[in-house]
Amino acid sequence: MLSSAPPARSFLQKRVVPERKSEAVGLADLSRVIQLLQDPLSSSLKERQIFILRKVVKRCQHGFLLRDLADICKILNLCAERVMDHPEYAKILCDLLQICGLPFLKERASDEMKFAAVAADSVSQMGYLMRIPLPEVRQQICASVISLYSHDTHTHSSDGVYPTHVAYRGLMVERSGLAETLVMSLALMENQLSIKLRLLQTLQILSRTSEENCRVMLRAQAAQKICFHMSECDPTGPVLFRCSEILWNLLENGSREELTAQLSDTDCIASLKEAFLHQLLNGFRHYDRQLRNDLLVLLSLIASNPSAPLIESGFVKHLTLLVTFPELKSHNPLVRNLKLSFNHEDFEMKKLLLNVIVVLSRDLTALQLFREGRVMLGLMLLIKPRAPEPRSRCSWTPGQQEELQLQALACLISLAPLMLDDYMTCQGNTLLLLLLDWCLQEDSFSGQGHSFHGSGGRGGKKAQMRYCVRVLRSVVSLELEALRQDLCDQGAIGQLLGVLRWFVGRPEAEDAVSLEIQIDSQFVLSVLCEGDIHRKELFGSDGVEMLIQYLSLDTALIFSGLGHNKLLLSTVDCVWSCVVGCFGTEDVFVGGGGVDLLLQRLQRSPRHMLIPLIGTLLELCESPRAVTRVQCWRGERDVTAPQLLLQIWRSEEEEMGITRDQHGVIADVKRPVVSRQKDEPSLTSSSRDVSPAVRDVWENLRANIYCIFWKLGFEQPSGLSAEDLVTLSIIRRYLDFKVSLDDLSALSALMSDITANAPASQVGEVLHEVWTELLAEGATPVSSDEEALKSLRQVSDDTVKSVRSLQQSILGRQQQEELQEEKLLYEEIGFTHKQREVAAEAWRSYVARTSNYSVLKEFKRLREEWSTSGPDAPSEPALEGPETQHTLSDQ
Repeated sequence: MLSSAPPARSFLQKRVVPERKSEAVGLADLSRVIQLLQDPLSSSLKERQIFILRKVVKRCQHGFLLRDLADICKILNLCAERVMDHPEYAKILCDLLQICGLPFLKERASDEMKFAAVAADSVSQMGYLMRIPLPEVRQQICASVISLYSHDTHTHSSDGVYPTHVAYRGLMVERSGLAETLVMSLALMENQLSIKLRLLQTLQILSRTSEENCRVMLRAQAAQKICFHMSECDPTGPVLFRCSEILWNLLENGSREELTAQLSDTDCIASLKEAFLHQLLNGFRHYDRQLRNDLLVLLSLIASNPSAPLIESGFVKHLTLLVTFPELKSHNPLVRNLKLSFNHEDFEMKKLLLNVIVVLSRDLTALQLFREGRVMLGLMLLIKPRAPEPRSRCSWTPGQQEELQLQALACLISLAPLMLDDYMTCQGNTLLLLLLDWCLQEDSFSGQGHSFHGSGGRGGKKAQMRYCVRVLRSVVSLELEALRQDLCDQGAIGQLLGVLRWFVGRPEAEDAVSLEIQIDSQFVLSVLCEGDIHRKELFGSDGVEMLIQYLSLDTALIFSGLGHNKLLLSTVDCVWSCVVGCFGTEDVFVGGGGVDLLLQRLQRSPRHMLIPLIGTLLELCESPRAVTRVQCWRGERDVTAPQLLLQIWRSEEEEMGITRDQHGVIADVKRPVVSRQKDEPSLTSSSRDVSPAVRDVWENLRANIYCIFWKLGFEQPSGLSAEDLVTLSIIRRYLDFKVSLDDLSALSALMSDITANAPASQVGEVLHEVWTELLAEGATPVSSDEEALKSLRQVSDDTVKSVRSLQQSILGRQQQEELQEEKLLYEEIGFTHKQREVAAEAWRSYVARTSNYSVLKEFKRLREEWSTSGPDAPSEPALEGPETQHTLSDQ
């Protein structure tokens, strides 16, 4: 034991290295302290060790150097080993931990990077010291960790060392994994409430801004472990607050999926439910109500997980009672004595409850509980329009009533299609139509437009109209004829036309919300009127006039990006569903210029809008009046309807990649109307797949264009160019390219299988595909089938060749006409030049007569001879002057 005394005395006598002015202990000093603590011969020198450790604490009271952290960690661990047997070390350990909470000191700027691993390891060692079962040590560890996140008050020191920045210390905490260690240590705080609160506060700070700390905490099942501690001791105390704040931090900065999965445990849900109900029934302070709402948000987050046992925990049953409170009275003990203050926190809770039932509506079992709890009736009471009345203390403010009304409508969009029986029982159609009628009335109501659902509705009822039409759209989309008939019986068609008329009369109020309402209204009308003549008659001339106004929309608005392109598409769909098929509405539409407007849209619209336009035009061509209007139509640059359709046909073939030469003549005799992409059929397709030849009919516009020309007639319309005539020859024989010309009875069993899977009008091309597939698969048809297939292919090839010959003859005639026009042009040019030569010669003769007397005498003599010689004499000489040139040329 005496041999260890001299090193101790030398340590006491030795001061800090002279060349450094810092008061921190040097490396050699700390190594001697470690040697003193580790030496078995000095184990009994407890007072000396404590004295030396106090000296270290005193000299390092401003913080530890980064280069000394490794030795400090060893000293902390050595003290931790002795603290249980010798409580005197607890004070020293706490003092050292307190210094660890101060900013680390650096001597050079490079020390932060150089000693980063050491600093992270030292922070990690602090967390491991939570294993010491001493309250003061654990309290100090938490205080030191919190202190690491405090901002620095001094950034410069006179002794040449500088404190590290708070961002550096936070980074070291993230790298150390301290958050995971502290989460694991929660299990050690069962009976230590004050330390548990301090530890929860520490975890709250660690998770406040750091995503990495949240990730590490979730990896340690922090959400689940913290949730278990929410209801311990006093649920209304700070433990519940700290736990909820940590869960919120994990939600904001961590993985939402991981947090939801951890909270979906049965015990967690029970703990959250118990805490929520306690705050609901016993909380009376503003703080209690806020905490109650935070817990409800966490429960709604759990509800988004389909596997969460919310129904088994009984939470959904309690939820149905709270959603309908206070609109519906109940004798259930949960709400019998529940009183709301109708303040902002209660209002937020009401909105959260409405949101939760939408999330839970995915579960069929939850829907059954909603039926038992009369949730649909509660929603209907919320959306019912109310007359203005003075507000009492036990009711919502007008602004709050408006927001709840809008959110209840938003809930109905999801719930009404799932609870149709309850919807019909509560007379949902009647209530929605009454609400829609209220929206169209002019009164003193002025929407606030503050909420998410109230966007675009400030100063009016547009938000209510928007969601009302949305609910109607969601219910009519279901194929339930009784519901649609009920809507029509109550005048829904007339009211929806009133909505459209309301917007047409206010073009200045057109925005994205207004366009959405109009689109949804037209969709509802299309669904109600489709396939029913009586409802189309109810749509009537008023509806047709409305559609004509929408078709007259300015083309520039379609490309504005506001949504007018969708409005145009819904208008065309409404024409198809509400006008086509009823002679009365069709006549009004054609007489009002609807066909002309459709053709104008066809000329100006992009490709993706052509399909409904051409389809609607084809359906209207069943009417002779419409055919006449199509034939008489003239568009921009005096384009006729056949020219426009031929241009669309060529664009369609170009997009499909069909082979044509530079003049539009058929280039591939084998596949005249099939694109290169479909040249080889897929060998992996199943027998139930639709044939490409059949799919081609509805994938492009060619079949519809052919049908329109069939209605208009294939006789050569006036004003077509040679290119148009070449294209028209293909359209004329389009059906021949699709249909076999031979007798189908010549085919055997193979043909029976083919015709069973394809329409008769598509057999020709389907046979070509079958032939190619048989060759590709190496199959050989029987002789009769092979002969039938070859015969059909031969006829198809002959048809293509005849069309090709016709196209070439058209081009030949065009070439001859061009040559004839060129010849006539050259003749006219030659005649003009000859006239100029005659005029020049006459002028020269005139000049010669007026300038030379002998020439004039000779001219006079010749003239006299001509006059005496009679009619057989030569022609009379030219008269004087250039004005006689026309007479000479005539002679």
